[in-house]
Order: sequence, then C-alpha cells, then structure tokens
Amino acid sequence: MASRSFPRLPEHPDVQVSSERRVWNGRFPLDEVRFRHRRFDGSLSGERTWEVWRRGRAAAVLPYDPAVDVVVLIEQFRLPALVAGLDPVLVELPAGLCDYGEEPETTARRETMEEMGLAVGAMQRIGGFLLTPGGADELCELYVGRVQAPRAGADGIAGHAGMANEHEDIRVRVWPAERAIEAALNGRLTNSVTMIGLLWLAAQRPALRKEWLEA
Repeated sequence: MASRSFPRLPEHPDVQVSSERRVWNGRFPLDEVRFRHRRFDGSLSGERTWEVWRRGRAAAVLPYDPAVDVVVLIEQFRLPALVAGLDPVLVELPAGLCDYGEEPETTARRETMEEMGLAVGAMQRIGGFLLTPGGADELCELYVGRVQAPRAGADGIAGHAGMANEHEDIRVRVWPAERAIEAALNGRLTNSVTMIGLLWLAAQRPALRKEWLEA
C-alpha cells in the first residue's frame, strides 16, 4: 500500500478546537482532540475530549452480474468480529482503503481485482458512509459494479483469492441476487457495508438490471 496522509481537523464555524494531539502514530494514528461545539440551543458546549482513529477514505463495490442475476461476495476472517462475540468469518464486499491521492472508484476497481480477480465494468455510486462515526473518520464510498460472474460449484464457491504478501485468505462465492437480498433483509449478514449494498440492490435491482442489459 502506498503512503497515506492524515490531515489536521478541518475548520468549522461551530467548532472551537483547543488542542489536537497525536497519541499513537502507527499505521492508523489515534488523535486526541479537545473541543467545544455549538449546541442546538445556540450556546457552546463545555470542553469535550474525543479520541479519533484516523483511517481515512475507503471504497467498496457490490459486484453484480445482470445477465445471470447474481452477486459475487467474499468471505474472510475478521479478528474484531471474534472480539465482539460474533462468527469471525464475515460475508463482505471487496473493499479497501484509498492510497494517497487515489480516487475511491479506482480503489474499488483495484480491490475487486485483488480480492476476486474480477474486472469491473460500469459502476454506479450508492453513497458515502461513515462506518464508525463515534470513533473513526473512515468514510467509505460504496458502488455497485457490473461484472461477469465466475464459474462456481454447486455450493456457490468460485475459488480463493487475496494478496499473498498481506496473508489474505479470501473465499469467493456467487450468490443468486434474491438469496443474498433475503439474507440482508433477515439480518443474517453482520458486515454493515454488505448490508447497505444489498438493501440498496433490493430497491434498485429491476431498474439497474434493465439499464445494464439494454446498454
């Protein structure tokens, strides 16, 4: 991964920052900010102290093949899920942090190739989402992308991928769109970005499929 930049807190007319201090400077820095902010009644709050985990911009894409009406998802081990008491193998979208100066759409295409070996054609932005607004600045740009789904076995598994130098162990699985959307609607997927993408697809799939098939 290329070097990353973490700018200082931007100025805002309703925020008065008294101090901003980096208390940890690892791969993802941790900043301590002391500040006051404008309350809803117009007054200023008392001084507050907040720790902000600096992760920066990210991108994810929901790979969809309109020709056969399937989505392609990945599964991988996530230690924080285990810490939270969940099954540590999560169903996810290809996603990653943007390199310095890299546009999110470029990141989304790169990650889909690295994590699935798939090239993305047409892309449509779904939205930008803060993943942990109470503690981190990570803003994920989410897209739906047109792909040609890989050949899969009866269990939907289409192979394994991931960057060997990062010790990634990723399983690629093809899901019928209806079944993936049903899993999202029933709350069976614990990854928030995956849920958002599939719930969006539940609402937009007929129009999107028509548009892409007629293009």
